[in-house]
Amino acid sequence: MEAEVDEEDGTFTNISLADDSGDSPAALRSRQEDEYFAMNCDMDGDIENQVELEEKTRLINQVLELQHTLEDLSARVDAVKEENLKLKSENQVLGQYIENLMSASSVFQTTDTKSKRK
Repeated sequence: MEAEVDEEDGTFTNISLADDSGDSPAALRSRQEDEYFAMNCDMDGDIENQVELEEKTRLINQVLELQHTLEDLSARVDAVKEENLKLKSENQVLGQYIENLMSASSVFQTTDTKSKRK
């Protein structure tokens, strides 16, 4: 391989003497073209990586948001269960209290209903 200096812009021109395909002539390509090609490949790769990274970030944020929502809902369910148990207990106490009042009152004593309907 030989290198020549282009006096206009100071870049090197690589002249490849190797013939990989067997039929094609030796390829001439400047260092700037190589760098441009490499930068385009890097930019394409960077764009793909950036899109992939943005998608991953979006999914992670969505998962975190759903986890927080699930935690909030779970806490709310626990609070409702606790309130439900408290209300059941209060209902039992009130039911027992009403039952005791009814048994102590003569108004609610069992009587012969057939004799009163006549």
